[in-house]
Amino acid sequence: MGSYGPAFYQSHDASGQFTHEFDGEQMFSVELKNKEVVWRLPEFGDFVHFDIQSGLASIDMIRAHLAVLVERSNRTRATSVPPSVTVLPKSPVVPGEPNILICIVDNIFPPVINITWLRNGQPITEGVTQTSFYSQPNHLFRKFHYLTFVPLAEDVYDCKVEHWGLDKPLLRHWELQVPTPPPDTTETLVCALGLAIGLVGFLLGTILIITGTRLPSGHGYRSPWNPGVEGGR
Repeated sequence: MGSYGPAFYQSHDASGQFTHEFDGEQMFSVELKNKEVVWRLPEFGDFVHFDIQSGLASIDMIRAHLAVLVERSNRTRATSVPPSVTVLPKSPVVPGEPNILICIVDNIFPPVINITWLRNGQPITEGVTQTSFYSQPNHLFRKFHYLTFVPLAEDVYDCKVEHWGLDKPLLRHWELQVPTPPPDTTETLVCALGLAIGLVGFLLGTILIITGTRLPSGHGYRSPWNPGVEGGR
């Protein structure tokens, strides 16, 4: 595979891509296979014009220099990097309400990869979209896969990634996390109140017992049964 800036070409399947970015975000790409401009968002095409031949010319330049790049590398086979995969929902998940699952695949090299969605172990083809490859400063690539879905407690999803850098397909799992319902507030309050009353009663009883068993000592003590008689005389 040969690459230069935003363009790359890989000889094994004669595919290539040219991308244009603005402020770190991809605006569009030109794919060699279909020879058309693919806008990251359709609205971008309303205020930006691009001549597709410029993108194809960049890919052709890489293709023409691929033999030179191979010789410079001493025909050393490039190391396939195992990609990392993250799956997350686009917005907070509410059961039964439509949402979008995003599968982010990072550190891709070479940019030859197969990404599929599974629901309950079965492949999904409807509601699936993807981006082209995003080039990164470290000469690796990133790719996004999207799945429109309705989250239900009985469904589980996997983003399946197959790449030369992996010994076996990598599955990144996602399922709806049903929160554990909190305990009943009234019952909790009654239990806490009963415990507090019992603790106060225990403390008061202990204090009364200690006070009642502690008799005063010394001269001048008068018996409570006969005020006129002094104790100890």
